[in-house]
Amino acid sequence: MERLLMKKKKHLDTEIIHAGYDSGKHFDSLTPPIYQTSTFTFANAEQGEKRFAGEDSGYIYSRLGNPTVKVLEERMAAIEGGEAALAFGSGMAAVSATLISLTKTGDHILCSEGIYGCTFGLLQIMKEKYAIEHDFIAMKTEDSIRKAIRPETTVIYVETPINPTMTCIDLEMVVKIAKEKNITVVVDNTFCSPYLQNPLQIGCDVVIHSATKYICGHGDVIAGIVVGKEDFLGNMAMTTQKDIGGVISPFDAWLLIRGLKTLPVRMDRHCHNASILADKLKAHPKVERIYYPGDKDFADYEIASKQMKKPGGLISFEIKGNKATAQKFMNSLSLIKIAVSLGDAETLVQHPATMTHSVVPAETREKMGIKDTLLRLSLGLESSDDIWEDIEQALKQI
Repeated sequence: MERLLMKKKKHLDTEIIHAGYDSGKHFDSLTPPIYQTSTFTFANAEQGEKRFAGEDSGYIYSRLGNPTVKVLEERMAAIEGGEAALAFGSGMAAVSATLISLTKTGDHILCSEGIYGCTFGLLQIMKEKYAIEHDFIAMKTEDSIRKAIRPETTVIYVETPINPTMTCIDLEMVVKIAKEKNITVVVDNTFCSPYLQNPLQIGCDVVIHSATKYICGHGDVIAGIVVGKEDFLGNMAMTTQKDIGGVISPFDAWLLIRGLKTLPVRMDRHCHNASILADKLKAHPKVERIYYPGDKDFADYEIASKQMKKPGGLISFEIKGNKATAQKFMNSLSLIKIAVSLGDAETLVQHPATMTHSVVPAETREKMGIKDTLLRLSLGLESSDDIWEDIEQALKQI
């Protein structure tokens, strides 16, 4: 009797540690080696010719490909459920390469209402220099999305949860409309990581990560990742990435591979701490309101519950008072550090209106829901008791 042998798909926790690496091809090294080289030698001139012609898959130059970077890319593709991935020198290099690859002069990008401040700045540059228009909408209903789409719309760009209001966009709804109109859906999945949310499995086309954050997890790398279809990323690699050159170094790729191995256990702890702190902040008399996908009173609780495995490790909250009150609270913290990143082992707090989103005009910030009293808290891996003790004593100072 003939038997069909099928390779069983591994769980995400396993793929994060093993995908994309065969130790037998690297002198049996358990850990992927760092190929810290700028260029690669050819056995002969004919081999060099074939590699440049694309007839030989070997390496040429680390801007065009590197074995350490390839392990990272294949692992990220596996855990996001994509065909391929590309690694970049920063999250914004990943965002800019993606949007440049998907647009030309005269095109239009439809964006979720509220995005990272530097993405906002990039869109302004693209508009002013290259006449690539964009609009921000809430994306709360099918009708609102359909009305905002133009004949020249080529990309729907979504952050979910949105930085820093934690607003969630129903990706299933967005995909339904985009497929009808043949529009590419790009999702910034930084706040969730592949452990909590997988937009490609919902039907989105491209996923972007600022790998600086949860993918790294240790605050020592600047990097970006794009995951999607092999043909799209192959074309991006040989054009936008190659010619603009925002590539990642082999050492930084190696640090991300190392960081990825603990992603599930780190994310569980981030989420655990956030769930505890959200309840405490919500109940405190000096806190006006919280923005947290796991809060049952949160406007987008149902959407988050549908497409996120857990509510994540971030909480935004409004202090009662004004900007000075918010800054005094931050200055009164001891354990918690004032810094604009997230996803690190340390708990971090920042003031979006004057920090990450300061480039956004005040009127637009208000429309996005970014008030002067809004703070964003990235829960670290410390004891939740110690984190709360620091917050509580700082709240007493205002």
